[in-house]
Amino acid sequence: MTSDHARIAIAGDHHGVRLIDRIVEMLTARGHEVSDLAPRGATTVDYPPLCAAVGRMVALGEADLGIIVGGSGQGEVIACNKVRGVRAGLAYSEFSVDISRGNNNANVMVIGTKVIDDETALALLDRWFATPFKGGIHAERIAQIQRIELAYDEG
Repeated sequence: MTSDHARIAIAGDHHGVRLIDRIVEMLTARGHEVSDLAPRGATTVDYPPLCAAVGRMVALGEADLGIIVGGSGQGEVIACNKVRGVRAGLAYSEFSVDISRGNNNANVMVIGTKVIDDETALALLDRWFATPFKGGIHAERIAQIQRIELAYDEG
């Protein structure tokens, strides 16, 4: 993981609390500023409002990056990507991380605890932080995505 200081917002549902605690500890130990929005103690938690909260922090510049931890991660990545300016990627393999960060400049990483184990998730998190955005044609495609967002805002 990069040694650069980053402001990171993190949240997740009831499936993610155990892993979130580990991630927060790891990121804090590495000098990152972490805003932990994950609820504790509830038997079940709805993920859409948590995804929106993390997404808003990233979109408004209150956090540099976001992390969401859920069960499959599928619903979470959909919810995150409803926030204009968020590019959330589901991290389930090295390939998915390389594409989401390198090609899509993802600013939110989504982890599914029912899909990968904790050690794999932590290794993928390291890879996500270490993967630079390639720019070039990929920057042009992100600009196209931003134009789609703006077109729907205009109605």
